[in-house]
Formats: sequence, structure tokens, C-alpha cells
Amino acid sequence: MADFDYGILDATAHRPWPMPDSPWIMTQSWHELLFAHWPVEPQVLRQVVPSVFPLDLHHGNGWLGIVAFHMTNVAPRGIPTLPWLSAFPELNVRTYVTMEGKPGVWFLSLDAANPLAVRAARRVFHLPYFSATMTVESADGVVRYNSRRTDRHGPSARFVGRYRPTAAARAPTPGTLDHFLTERYCLYTLNRRGEPLRLEIHHPPWPLQPAELILDTNTMAAAARVPLPMVEPLLHFAGRQDIVAWPLSRPGPTPRP
Repeated sequence: MADFDYGILDATAHRPWPMPDSPWIMTQSWHELLFAHWPVEPQVLRQVVPSVFPLDLHHGNGWLGIVAFHMTNVAPRGIPTLPWLSAFPELNVRTYVTMEGKPGVWFLSLDAANPLAVRAARRVFHLPYFSATMTVESADGVVRYNSRRTDRHGPSARFVGRYRPTAAARAPTPGTLDHFLTERYCLYTLNRRGEPLRLEIHHPPWPLQPAELILDTNTMAAAARVPLPMVEPLLHFAGRQDIVAWPLSRPGPTPRP
């Protein structure tokens, strides 16, 4: 299993706000990520995002992302990683919201090939995780990704495709659409009483590469009740990203750097 890079904790100048003062509680390493994004009308997103969260728009446009990757080093702080528990594929459907000065991610679904992790994430983080049968195969620079949701708690959903990077990596420039879609340092969810919660994360700037995708099957957005426009998605690839995460907390004002 790949070693976790704790040096990321010393790289903070790029962050839009300081890291939390409390101790972080979890590590994850994300590998061979595909970001596929489509523009979606804000009124469509408003129907699937709780009204307590203002939509985060880019020049008036909403965006829906499907993010495919696989993970290692998924473990609580101080607990050794285990191959059968700490490494598995994940597939996210997400859009963007903001609250009290902190733009973040709202997940419409998260599919994972680890039933234990799915149950724990539902219970602890109040996130819409679903169990799925998933395979990720990499050869000659091409990632072949196949996911089929098997969870009885949600609608059926499939994602089958091949993707690869097409140019060198670089960090996204602040103010650009690339930066807006990827440089996010928290996620939002609701607790069982319908109250908003924030989960903060930290990672280095994204090493983004332009990408190409051959998509065989994609019903992920439809399963989340978001129709995709008939346009080609904006595509990015990232080879790896190490992250740490904090516990869920009630949203509060953004501290000054």
C-alpha cells in the first residue's frame, strides 16, 4: 500500500482559509482520478440540494461532477491500514454549495466497493453512500473503470468507461473554472435532524491534467435526478492526492488567515 505523505500538512499557503485548530482524524490517498463536469442549470440543482445550502455558481452557471478514482490509506488517525479495509474504488456525483464564506462540495451520491466503509460513512458522516461492484484496471496509461450499484437503498446506477491524461500536470490558477471545480476544502451534509454540518479537509493543490474519456455507460446523474445536457464534459485527470479530514462540525464563520 502506498505510503501516506504527511508532508502535505506543512503546505498551507494555497488554502483559502486556515486549517482547523482541532486534530484531524483520518487519512486517505486518492489515485487516478477522473473529474468529468457538465454545466447544469441552477434551478435543476436547486431541486436536489437542500435549500439551507446556497448553490455555488461560476459566472451564474451550476456544475455537476462525476469523479472516479480508487483509494488507499483510508484509516483513522493512528490506526494501521489494512488491505481489505483501507483500499477500494469510489465514484462520486457532486455539485457545489457554499455557507458562511466556505465554498464546498455537496454529494448527491457516493458509490464504493467496500460495504463496511459504506455503512460506516452513512452512520458517522451522514453521506449518501451506496455499495457497488467496481473494478479499476490501469494499463499503458489508460484507466478502465467499471461500476455497478448493487445497494438496495438506492436506484440502480452504472458507470463504465476508459480515461487517460493527455498533457502534463499543473496546479489550477485561482479564479479559473478548473480551480472552482477542484480546489475545495470542505464538504457539507445534514444530520438526522436536518441541520447543516461541515467536514473540513486538507490537501495540496490539485495536479490537474487535461484528459480524454471514452464513456460506454453513464446513468449516475440520472440516478441522482439530474439530467445532463447534450454537451461534452469538461475533463481533468489527477494521478494522486493525499488528504486528511476533520470531524463533522456545525458551520461557523470563516476565520481570518
